[in-house]
Amino acid sequence: MRQIIFDTETTGLDPAQGHRIVEIGCVEMVNRMSTGNNLHIYLNPDRDSDPEALAVHGLTTEFLSDKPRFADVADEFVKFIQGAELIAHNAAFDVKFFNAELAKAGRGPITEYCETVTDSLLHARSLFPGKRNSLDALCDRFGISNAHRTLHGALLDSQLLAEVWLAMTRGQDALLIDVDDGAGAGGNGAELARFDASGLPVIKASEAELAEHETYLAALDKSVGGECTWRKIDAPVAAV
Repeated sequence: MRQIIFDTETTGLDPAQGHRIVEIGCVEMVNRMSTGNNLHIYLNPDRDSDPEALAVHGLTTEFLSDKPRFADVADEFVKFIQGAELIAHNAAFDVKFFNAELAKAGRGPITEYCETVTDSLLHARSLFPGKRNSLDALCDRFGISNAHRTLHGALLDSQLLAEVWLAMTRGQDALLIDVDDGAGAGGNGAELARFDASGLPVIKASEAELAEHETYLAALDKSVGGECTWRKIDAPVAAV
């Protein structure tokens, strides 16, 4: 089972008013396990972001000016999502933007390329009716740390949503059940196996990714007229 948890950042709220996607973040899971095979793309929208949208994602026109257009990466995006279940929080918002971008690139709607689209917000509302079900609220509810989320980012939000989705749908620990024929009455008991994280791969940013990150931070510094919050987060903590 291949699932793609995805998110976008945009210049505004409605593609019918000419707004465009400025960032795509996709996290791949196979059999409810993150593969590390993610897709993260910044896009040049050929327009400014609305002030409200810019305050959310911080992606300035200057920073995006040398990034590819959606049409340049459409093949890469379609290939990445091919045949997968797509999962997004308030999926209708992201889908309408993707459909608009795909149409501009001469392609059909996103549902032509994926298996299905699942809205994690609707799922959360069915589990927790009458409660706040934003991504931040769900992180709090399931004890998932989002302290590093000072600005919205498509890849970061997708990574958080992947953790939330696993928690909402019984979590990864559901895969760690060992059946012990001798346990419990009748020998049919089950218990969770201890999870050893030592074998998980550590994926470090490449030199190109670090350089792009630095360019992004420099643009943020300029937009806020000083040192952005992410500089303080990235700064090493002095030993005591």
